Amino acid sequence: MTTTRHQRRPLLKFAVAGIALLAVASVFTACSSDSSSSSGAIKAAWIYVGPTNDGGWTQAHDAGRKFVATELGNEVVTTYKENVPEGPEVAQVIADLVKDGNKIIFGTSYGFQDAMAEAAAKYPDVKFEQATGDKLTGGKTVPKNYAELWGAGEDTLYLSGIAAGKATKNNKIGIVAPFAIPEVIRHINAFTLGAQSVNPNATTKVVWTKTWFNPTVEKQASESLVSAGVDVLFTHQDSPAGGDVAKAANIPWVGYDSDQSGTYGSVWLTTATYNWGPYYLSRVNAVKSNTWKQANYYGTIADNFTSLAPFGTLVSADTKAAIDAEMKNAKAGNANAFGWYWGLQDRQDQAGVVKITKGQTLSQADLYSMGWFVKGVDGNPKG
Repeated sequence: MTTTRHQRRPLLKFAVAGIALLAVASVFTACSSDSSSSSGAIKAAWIYVGPTNDGGWTQAHDAGRKFVATELGNEVVTTYKENVPEGPEVAQVIADLVKDGNKIIFGTSYGFQDAMAEAAAKYPDVKFEQATGDKLTGGKTVPKNYAELWGAGEDTLYLSGIAAGKATKNNKIGIVAPFAIPEVIRHINAFTLGAQSVNPNATTKVVWTKTWFNPTVEKQASESLVSAGVDVLFTHQDSPAGGDVAKAANIPWVGYDSDQSGTYGSVWLTTATYNWGPYYLSRVNAVKSNTWKQANYYGTIADNFTSLAPFGTLVSADTKAAIDAEMKNAKAGNANAFGWYWGLQDRQDQAGVVKITKGQTLSQADLYSMGWFVKGVDGNPKG
């Protein structure tokens, strides 16, 4: 495994204070199943880069797996393997899952995609679904039993940015971000544009952690931003460590991946969430009915793949109304509509160069290659 800029979930450093990530049956993975095996039941498996209780990314995917198990009951046997690093181990994990009879395997981290595509060529009778991959969007040749899925989380982050833009008093919003890859860069840009749509003076300051899940590092990054004077915090990470810092500093917080309003109600604004279950169910059913076909799915607000978590008490009625209006605007499009806000006006980069012209519509390929920050972001888009 290499830590290139384009990996979705680079190899995690598991020395995380207070969390035993490796309390599992083997060095790298843990495995569990739902639903009792019955004659004719399809076997489906998920591969996770982190623990199922990370409070964010992996937990959301596992909720999708559980949705499939609940909906199909004895018609499916679901299996997951967690804490799988993005390296040579992935191929062996896949081989074991194929040997166990799984007919569809979901890889949920960008760094799994090479191993998933290679396995698709090796095991033509198994379907492979790669979350956050970019081989199909990039026009690369892959086996027909390989598919990709992701969604326009940047759109709901634009909406959460509105909440942050309304909440800041000194126009300084902090962002704790993992890796400088197009996915995260477009999320930061959308969030910033959302804040600026209601507060033109709003700025964002980015601190890179170079990890997706390390509560200790995330906490330190969050604290550095608070020390730098931000009065609203957004953490684009897999743990809610930033929420702890926001709570201690008593400043508004926007999380990522999951609803944390119950635990952090005193500082909670909202966050982008993902509903993986319906897609997973549709693909497992497609294998069951022998109708599965290669796809490059990009879920939207319109098809309810991405949405907002409930608002916190800090979000005013006026702010809610503004966000709800934008949400209705997004839902008015069809299931393939996304990014209605990019071309509302000329969009400049940090140097003042126009990168998106008024009226321009960005394609999925445009989003997947975004490598620059919009004006108003304090940070280096190269990490």
